[in-house]
Amino acid sequence: MENNLFKHSANRLEAHLGKDAHKFTKEDIKQVVSDLNIRMVNFMYPAGDGRLKTLNFMLHTPEYLETILTNGERVDGSSLFSFIAAASSDLYVMPRFSTAFVDPFSEIPTLCMLCSFFDRDGNPLASSPEYTLHKAMAAFRKVTGMEFHAMGELEYYVIRDDEGVFPADDQHGYHESSPFAKSNDFRMRAMQLIAECGGKIKYGHSEVGNFVENGRCYEQNEIEFLPVAANECAEQLLLAKWIIRSLGYEEGLDVTFAPKITVGKAGSGMHIHMRIMKDGKNMMLDHGKLSVDARRAIAGMMDLAESITAFGNKNPTSYFRLVPHQEAPTNVCWGMSNRSVLVRVPLGWTSGEDMCHKANETEPLTARDYSGKQTVEMRSPDASADIYQLLAGLCVACRHGFEMANAEAEAERTFADGDIHDPKNAERYATLAQLPDSCAASADCLERQRKVYEEYDVFSPAMIDGIIKQLRAFNDRTLRQEIEGKEMMMEQLVRQYFHCG
Repeated sequence: MENNLFKHSANRLEAHLGKDAHKFTKEDIKQVVSDLNIRMVNFMYPAGDGRLKTLNFMLHTPEYLETILTNGERVDGSSLFSFIAAASSDLYVMPRFSTAFVDPFSEIPTLCMLCSFFDRDGNPLASSPEYTLHKAMAAFRKVTGMEFHAMGELEYYVIRDDEGVFPADDQHGYHESSPFAKSNDFRMRAMQLIAECGGKIKYGHSEVGNFVENGRCYEQNEIEFLPVAANECAEQLLLAKWIIRSLGYEEGLDVTFAPKITVGKAGSGMHIHMRIMKDGKNMMLDHGKLSVDARRAIAGMMDLAESITAFGNKNPTSYFRLVPHQEAPTNVCWGMSNRSVLVRVPLGWTSGEDMCHKANETEPLTARDYSGKQTVEMRSPDASADIYQLLAGLCVACRHGFEMANAEAEAERTFADGDIHDPKNAERYATLAQLPDSCAASADCLERQRKVYEEYDVFSPAMIDGIIKQLRAFNDRTLRQEIEGKEMMMEQLVRQYFHCG
């Protein structure tokens, strides 16, 4: 029966094995290696720069496969993370079988798995980003009795030679179809590969940004995922970035997730949607209205918003995106379906109306429960983020909201029900805090609020120290003012961080 349930799964290995990836075992991995004539195994893991690294294993014997699946392998931690000293740098990497996928790009039949880091004593590395998220989720569960789920919106530009036909309207590419959008087929191929490798995709579409410059066509796209446990969300976003870049390279296209692309054009964010779950039920709504629990979580994000940028906005160009009138947040506030706020509560199918029946007269009128779909969306992050650190930081912030004595008052104070950039609302929103305007300012905010992140031993002091040092090294405290009106300097800065994260 289980095989029948999974035979049509987009995930190639779920379909092949006839079971949920969460239940993959070492014996399943061995079976895949045999059945698919796998010749090589890759261990993959993110380093301090946020990118996936790869260790290749040539399979000699069944015994060797057993060894690497059981024991993992040693790696040089000091070359992967700046906060690990060379004198004590050895780490172990151990594969997580649930993340296994067949490499869609390798000519040699290759099986890949994401890995966790362990220290010399065989314990999870306390300061690794992946284990930090694990600890954040555990602390959230301990405090609230609920699970923290997330999903990402991954925006990126595809760049190709301009064909000079069916030009799209500048900065009006949202949901455009071919032939006015030239990158739709590329996006759909990427979506298929991501799904085959285990990604749970909601949808994809062309985005607002499009323009032609120096004979090159720039088209913005977005792939959005379905909500899953936060650790799985991180894995999916990591793999998706790797697949999109690798497919672009294979097809001779340039791809960038950079938060700032050029002056006056839409930048790319990586918005994160969140929900809190208990016994399989979404707790974001109460009788069709935003629940008290949801408002507490939002209050926590409002309280820690300024320091969350230290995890979600990791290079100077991030802060050129966070400016007014660009559908990117600048003020610390939240609202309903309002794209000028930091945390948005998107439409959640709460009307109780059967729209399917109204659009299709042949369908019977049915009472439908859509409460599982409600999320809240953090709009400040971009793809320069360390995805594990970012999700851990958001998880801490939501937990913090449950521990704040004034959570409901803070949620009320920071609620914005109008355009915060409209001059007529200026006095009303004058008391709202502002997001940092540089990496250096984000580092200051993190240093001021670090104790909250270090509670329950979630973020290690070494990791917080490392992030602060990394951000301050950009020396960008006054960069936005210095570079204003200097397009050539801006172009050089964008090019420097063109392939961030």
